[in-house]
Amino acid sequence: MKAIKYHILINILIVINLTGCLDSSILNEVPLDFSSPENSYITEADFNAAVIALYDHSRLALSEGEHRPLDYIYGTDLGYNGANQLNMRFGSYLATLLPTSEQPIYHWRQYYKVISGANIILNRLENSQVSEQHKILIEAQAKLFRGMAYRNLAHLFGGVPIELEEVQSPKTDYVRASRTEVYQQAAGDLEFAAANLPGITQVRDGEISDLAAYHILAEVYVSLERWTEAVQAASVVIDDPNTALMTERFGSLANEPGDVYWDLSRRYNQNRGSGNTEGIWVWQYEVDLPGGVISSSALRGPMLERDHSPRPWSFTVRDPSGVAPFLPQGVSDNTGGRGIGRFRGTNHLNYGIWEYDWDDMRNSEYNFIRDVAFNNPESEWYGQKISDHMPLFRRTLEDTIRNFYPYQAKVTTPGQHPVELYMDPVLKTLVSSTAGTTYSDQYHIRLAETYLLRAEAHLGTGNLQAAADDINVVRGRANARLVTPGEVDIDFILDERMRELGVEEKRRLTLNRLGLLYERTNKYCEGYPGVTNHGVDVQPYHNLFPIPFSEIERNTGAVLTQNPGYAAD
Repeated sequence: MKAIKYHILINILIVINLTGCLDSSILNEVPLDFSSPENSYITEADFNAAVIALYDHSRLALSEGEHRPLDYIYGTDLGYNGANQLNMRFGSYLATLLPTSEQPIYHWRQYYKVISGANIILNRLENSQVSEQHKILIEAQAKLFRGMAYRNLAHLFGGVPIELEEVQSPKTDYVRASRTEVYQQAAGDLEFAAANLPGITQVRDGEISDLAAYHILAEVYVSLERWTEAVQAASVVIDDPNTALMTERFGSLANEPGDVYWDLSRRYNQNRGSGNTEGIWVWQYEVDLPGGVISSSALRGPMLERDHSPRPWSFTVRDPSGVAPFLPQGVSDNTGGRGIGRFRGTNHLNYGIWEYDWDDMRNSEYNFIRDVAFNNPESEWYGQKISDHMPLFRRTLEDTIRNFYPYQAKVTTPGQHPVELYMDPVLKTLVSSTAGTTYSDQYHIRLAETYLLRAEAHLGTGNLQAAADDINVVRGRANARLVTPGEVDIDFILDERMRELGVEEKRRLTLNRLGLLYERTNKYCEGYPGVTNHGVDVQPYHNLFPIPFSEIERNTGAVLTQNPGYAAD
């Protein structure tokens, strides 16, 4: 009996051994009852879903919420934290920007999430069931996002580790590439994307096209001082027959008082479907729809209204009858919706840049709100304006820093807030707990910026006439005084970006890539005036973010060097 059992055992072992020799794949574990990389990157639908995740991660980093996307504008020449918060929103650089702070940690990790997602797509694409034609499209999409992520990391941190493979086990020996090497990697990714993405008329609203890739590529070439190539890349966008600056009234409120620049930011007007030939890449937002982000029952989405709009409902001034001239909550009118007055524009944004031409359309009463009418029908001042009683509304620091100040109308949607948010549809009062989002799709790339980017490239080549010509296309649309070649320098271009883009721009990325964050912020950012050095303690080394200490600490197999000026921990 024992002999029989012995022979059976030997035969079983032989069969197992032969099977293992013939087909080792039997040992590969492929989960059947939950999603994993092994069973999730097979079909076109799988890869399309993975690309959508890259959109989501990028939109989250660059557009959604009142914290991390607004890191790009707080504490710059655009504006400062008016809420007296030293260690938040760049109220104080020395308190906010540390290797252990949330700001650098978030942006580092968020962009590496994009890179990791792109690497997985690229690694698994070859052996998938995707058609060869669709493989090229997926590769181009993944490389655009990866290239953009590396570009932004280089702008913010300088040189960073470059990882181009799917990481399947812990890796602790990263070293920093140079900033130039990171830009070169970004350029390579974007060149492939630009050559292989579909044209702008072939994609849906919000979907990336070859022109989006060419725009970002042009900026990377500028960062590499490859001026001629930057001009060429930007020219592809500008010369495309399907793009043009909007010069005539259009869209949802075209018959209302306003101008074409005001139309650009009205609700429903950002996409090509509205006739807008200026939007190159637009983040898509919908209210109370899956994936649309914005909710009528919660604060979600792009919150420029909440942060940049003032809060006149907080004024303590009363009319002669003792009635508040402003309604006690946010209103869907030019008073700023449900703003809380936290991002206060610098005097340079509010006044300085307009000294060149105060009659510039972008500074009109529709686009830069400097005076508003009282909106409480019960007040005897109803319909009068703050300017009619100016001394009463300028008595305290809070009055001038938070309750009312000049602000850009593009951050709010007067008369167009979602109907679900109206407490009183006649008065247009808003639900205080959930209003505050900017209720429109958001530009990520707009053609006017491409012109200014090409002007910067022309400046690099020394062709001041061509630089002035590009700037004047943008200024001409605004019926503004034209600039002469002799007036063009990088500061004029940066001021023009403020006039045209304002809080629409991710300003820190621009200033960091130019190494001018310290110079411009130190010169123009007043900071909260109630505390010594509040907001204006920016230092030269702040031209770059610190490498997060958590990343340095866990990288035990090699040295991940810290940027100069920051403590080790």
